[in-house]
Amino acid sequence: MTRVLMEGSEVLAEAALAAGCRFFAGYPMTPFTEVLEHFARKLPERGGVCINAESELEAVGMAWGALATGARAATGSTGQGLSLMQESLSEITRAELPLVVFHMARGQYDYHQATRGGGHGDYRHLVYAPVDLQEASELVQQAFDRADRWRNPVTIYGDFLLAHTAEAIEVVPSPFPSLPAKNWAVDGSLGGSGRSRNVNSIGMEKGAKGIDPQAFWQRLQAKHEAMAAAEPLAECVATDDAELVVVAFGSLARFARHAVRALRAEGVAVGLVRPITLWPFPSEVLAEACAGARRVAVLEQNGGQMIDDVRLAVLGTVPVTAIGGISSDEAGFGLGDIFEPASVRSRIAQALDAPGPT
Repeated sequence: MTRVLMEGSEVLAEAALAAGCRFFAGYPMTPFTEVLEHFARKLPERGGVCINAESELEAVGMAWGALATGARAATGSTGQGLSLMQESLSEITRAELPLVVFHMARGQYDYHQATRGGGHGDYRHLVYAPVDLQEASELVQQAFDRADRWRNPVTIYGDFLLAHTAEAIEVVPSPFPSLPAKNWAVDGSLGGSGRSRNVNSIGMEKGAKGIDPQAFWQRLQAKHEAMAAAEPLAECVATDDAELVVVAFGSLARFARHAVRALRAEGVAVGLVRPITLWPFPSEVLAEACAGARRVAVLEQNGGQMIDDVRLAVLGTVPVTAIGGISSDEAGFGLGDIFEPASVRSRIAQALDAPGPT
């Protein structure tokens, strides 16, 4: 096995290329800028195209056009840039186009944006939150597979730390089962043949008079329900006999996992559940892991967002405590003191010492 020292943004681009991505468009905004730069350098070498668009609006529109032809394509930004894309993300989901979105957040303040979306109508994106670069290289490739398999956008939720940490890893192409043929793609080869295709977001079908929006929306709802049942992923660490279960995701979960393992080595009954998919949230895994716990502690870098999903998962069977909070650096990129190992351990210890429910 040959490992290469790469920063996270380069790993994301390499993994996408290994998955067959051949079109990328974006607008620079840290910590997404470096992802765009690596795509710009690497894609032409692989016969692909990368465009530095005039804005996020143009970037998502360009990706939409590439996807409609059947190409594997992606875009991305920070949370601010993705806010501008929300209308298109809603419509792309309804058009059932397999977009992969690199959401390089400035911390964990975009959990609601990533899992609920800011666009209109009923729609869902599968959302992966890698904990480190090796997992990121695997999940990015899985994202392209699932996007094509479900004909639905998939989001990779990263952050400044993931983008700028350097690790020695090997990006290995992942094998996946064969995909259905893209017999929906508009590639220009069928014009005038009577077999032309129509990719749209309102349920129009060639040869049908008018549309039936209710049937169209119900079909998409059924697909998202199937995704919710099939795709939840989570990592559990020492939860079998844990009195306190910590829940954390993404880069911060890496610190939490270290603290939990250290406390376990000291004989402390603490465990960790790390959601790998933020949507669908691994509710059943979490509920099972917390069945014998005295308390659940949610460690997230925001004012309280994932904690809503944690509370829904346990449905009042065990008290849920927030041990995270607002924590940022002066640049606003999200690397606050919450990411210090001593801070993580202290927050977990305080939850352990808190009195139980009365």
